[in-house]
Amino acid sequence: MTPLKHLIDPLVDCVFKALLGSPENTNLTLDFLNAIIKPEIPINQIEIQNPYNEKEFLNDKLTIVDIKAKDQQDRSYQIEVQLAIFAYLPERMLYTWSDIYQSQLTSGKDFNELKPVVSIWLLGETLLKQSTEFHHHFQIYDPVNQVSLSDQCSIHLLELPKWQKQLSALSKEDEWLYFFQNAKDWEQLPTQLNNPEMRQAMAVLSSFSEKEKAYHLYQSRRIALVEESSKKHLLEEAQQKLIESEHKREESERKMDEAINLANEENKQALIEQERLKALLKNAGIDPDANIDKLNE
Repeated sequence: MTPLKHLIDPLVDCVFKALLGSPENTNLTLDFLNAIIKPEIPINQIEIQNPYNEKEFLNDKLTIVDIKAKDQQDRSYQIEVQLAIFAYLPERMLYTWSDIYQSQLTSGKDFNELKPVVSIWLLGETLLKQSTEFHHHFQIYDPVNQVSLSDQCSIHLLELPKWQKQLSALSKEDEWLYFFQNAKDWEQLPTQLNNPEMRQAMAVLSSFSEKEKAYHLYQSRRIALVEESSKKHLLEEAQQKLIESEHKREESERKMDEAINLANEENKQALIEQERLKALLKNAGIDPDANIDKLNE
């Protein structure tokens, strides 16, 4: 394969969906799903429910474009890429999973006809800062009693910033994560990834690099993502400044309260001392309220 004319980031949504959401690339979708999920029985057939269509990217700058698919056993799969972490992302993950799950229960169907739904989220930033692991698999499970309520819910989180592996021994999962993490800097496929699936994935990047219309679409989506990320960081910066300002106000109020309390305490002690001195004067036969000049006469 000749070097790419333009560098292409596979995490830009239109490229990501062309890679894993196109009917002509279902073998890549299968390879990706089996690499990430690692099922006991490999998935060998998949049907893309919402195939890649460049028109969906032309006018909408904000929608998170997912990939929906079903396998030979009617199990559903959802694949999403999210470059910037925003507030309530975990809630969105649960919501989109539940939306796919409940949509199966059409008129005339019973609960026993519901099939598992597996969601895979590829994240460009760190979400779970309390963990160093890059791959988390969430299920409905009681960790205390080690009992699973159901196998219907499965959500995989893949945090690319945490992925660090030696290139000498890459698993299939590592190959995909290495590709998504680094392909934006590649003109050609590295020798470590020289296999049919990665060559095909690189060919998709090449199509965005070489075809003028596809490259313009890629550029418009990339710019939209940069703008959205900039807005997010500006909002976070404004929120942080607001929090800092509130902390300063609270600290100022605390210091003012301390000063008032100190002044009140000093005033109280002064009054006590004044009463003590008056008592001493009375014991000495001196009127404590007498004028000082009269006492000196």
